[in-house]
Amino acid sequence: MEQNIEIMKNASVSEREEIIVDFARWLETTSQDALVYGEGRFALMSANLAQAIRANADDLARDTPETAARLLQQACAMISQFKATYPYRVLSRSIH
Repeated sequence: MEQNIEIMKNASVSEREEIIVDFARWLETTSQDALVYGEGRFALMSANLAQAIRANADDLARDTPETAARLLQQACAMISQFKATYPYRVLSRSIH
């Protein structure tokens, strides 16, 4: 993930937007995993950040790549923090 942030500096606008949307997807996945583990507050924060990133991906990629890089670093830190707390990914989310 950190590599993608570095790549953004030399990427075109469309490539930057794609990287930003990828981070939003990773946050959404982390949010779903957090719900499975009973971390409702973290799931809500991750989902809200993902939604904000996705809604503003075009503007972030086009106008403010430095701000986008800082935002993605924060998202990366959130995902890393969750993975450090819960290192084993849930394989099934079925509820009976």
